[in-house]
Amino acid sequence: MNDFRFKYGPWAVVAGASEGIGEAFAERLADRGLNLVLIARREVELHAIASRVNREYGVEVLPLVADLKDPHIGSVFSEAIRGIDVGMLVYNAAHVPVGRFVDVELESLLQAVDVNVRAPVTLTRVLLPSLYERERGAIVLMSSMSSLQGLARIATYAATKSFNTILAEGIWYELRDMENIDVVSCVSGAVPTPGYRRAFKKDAPGMLEPAFVAESTLESLGKGPRFVPGAVNRLVSQVFTRLMPRKLAIKIISNSSKDLM
Repeated sequence: MNDFRFKYGPWAVVAGASEGIGEAFAERLADRGLNLVLIARREVELHAIASRVNREYGVEVLPLVADLKDPHIGSVFSEAIRGIDVGMLVYNAAHVPVGRFVDVELESLLQAVDVNVRAPVTLTRVLLPSLYERERGAIVLMSSMSSLQGLARIATYAATKSFNTILAEGIWYELRDMENIDVVSCVSGAVPTPGYRRAFKKDAPGMLEPAFVAESTLESLGKGPRFVPGAVNRLVSQVFTRLMPRKLAIKIISNSSKDLM
């Protein structure tokens, strides 16, 4: 565990840390001895998690109450980490507009773009120069198996998650000569988080617990730019992307997701 702190540095940032997978990442990183900057817009929940992680794991925890759709989030983030030796960013936050594209309010669709695309680009770009300078660190961008093909009723969310996978792959290759800077996109299947429960009424096949997703993703660092947690989900991702015709993949996953709503 101390090797992890030595390799990546004493501080990590988790964006979208007020529940679910973000909370699990905070716990798994704290268990490895990393101090944390936790970002979320819900103040009460964020401070409660920060206090608990500090108490249970004995690490420093700095809660940053901020809305990741804020166009000035880059400046807010830069100021918050000024003077802090941050070596890792986990971007987990997401906005999920549910419904037919034509029926969802444009404001909600653009919020998904801001939170799921603009903010991870911004935070990664703000942090990466310091990782170059210190010659070590890691970037983790949370994606989703919904990003593997178009997906009806959450079309914008799926598209934004595809962006994060491709972004991670590109940055990973750019950093191929920096042996101590790791980049990975976690292409996760369904996870029974509070956010999932708000969007869907039923469990999906192959669901994994948040702690497993966080732990296995951290263990995957340094092994490539894309990671799919869970053996079943890895098999499904291979079938959908390599063996199945695109139109059929879209049909099957869209009909399956409709049954969950």
